[in-house]
Amino acid sequence: MASQLALLPFLIIFILIIAIIIILAIIFWIWMIVDCAQRKFKNETEKIVWIIVITLASWIGSLIYYFVIKVANPKGISNP
Repeated sequence: MASQLALLPFLIIFILIIAIIIILAIIFWIWMIVDCAQRKFKNETEKIVWIIVITLASWIGSLIYYFVIKVANPKGISNP
């Protein structure tokens, strides 16, 4: 019983760290959806496909969008 109580602070810290990571992932996901919706693409179909990819693939889709579109083209116009 005493050993379980000794581990309680570590369990609470672990749960808080996991909660912070989840909240940051959700914020990043929403940020990428907003960025995609505001970004100028060469056509609307590309924008719709990216929004679907980000929405359905969650944080993995957000990471893909971030590295493929946002980092590669920070100005916001893809292939003018």
